[in-house]
Amino acid sequence: MTFHPSSTTGTPAKTGSPALREFIDRHNRLFVLTGAGCSTDSGIPDYRDADGSWKRSQPVSYQAFMGEALTRQRYWARSLVGWRRFGHALPNDTHHALVRLEQLGKMQLLLTQNVDGLHQRAGSRHVLDMHGRLDTVRCMACERRSPRHVLQQALLELNPAWTKLDAADAPDGDADLEHHDFNTFTVLPCPQCGGILKPDVVFFGENVPRDRLAAAMQALESADAVLVVGSSLMVFSGYRFVHAAAKAGKPIAAVNLGRTRADPLLSLKIEQPCADALAFLLGDASTARAEEVA
Repeated sequence: MTFHPSSTTGTPAKTGSPALREFIDRHNRLFVLTGAGCSTDSGIPDYRDADGSWKRSQPVSYQAFMGEALTRQRYWARSLVGWRRFGHALPNDTHHALVRLEQLGKMQLLLTQNVDGLHQRAGSRHVLDMHGRLDTVRCMACERRSPRHVLQQALLELNPAWTKLDAADAPDGDADLEHHDFNTFTVLPCPQCGGILKPDVVFFGENVPRDRLAAAMQALESADAVLVVGSSLMVFSGYRFVHAAAKAGKPIAAVNLGRTRADPLLSLKIEQPCADALAFLLGDASTARAEEVA
């Protein structure tokens, strides 16, 4: 657990959940930004180590996916294996704590960099999926959307030899499946127009849709503080909001294990697992339920 001098008061920030609770108590319109650290307790690996460096090779780029048939074969083969677990991941205490934060009327918006949909499955309502959702497939030609589980079944039927394979999970719902001849994997085209099917998520090298950015910035302008949960902010698509908040003089708290790109901008930093740092919110929920029963 570490602390940083407060960028808003010039005094040392307290550490741990009590300091975070005090931060949340002081603000009624929080802009919450979440990252991969929220979902590690659900069995979904994160991308970076404590120094903010990649733990594995970078995810596939948009340009490679769209331009190379073999890259698409490799991606969907890995996804077929990884989806078996990713598609059944369940929300953890971090997700439930953020639901409670919304129920308390403290949240302006929850902007997530994750593509797993676990905030919504936990019950959060005011969520903006900055990078899209992996449970939806998009045709890059006709824009048709379809459920990922439907494609999974079709891929399994077309590639029976791949159904017995297993590998370690990777962050984006795929698996670290290597040393296989991906040329033998059959990729499905769009059943409507024959176009390229791609997960409805923002790949590296692809731009976040402007309407999402505009909606998030509008929410940030109305917020009175920012809370970052489980993100190193190394990717600019998330960091831009913290930078904008600091420029506007809004206090910023972060819960993250290890370095973040925004460390110099933080009013408060809690280096604890997300669920531990936010556990007091679930305690509040338990107390509230007990009072209702009484």
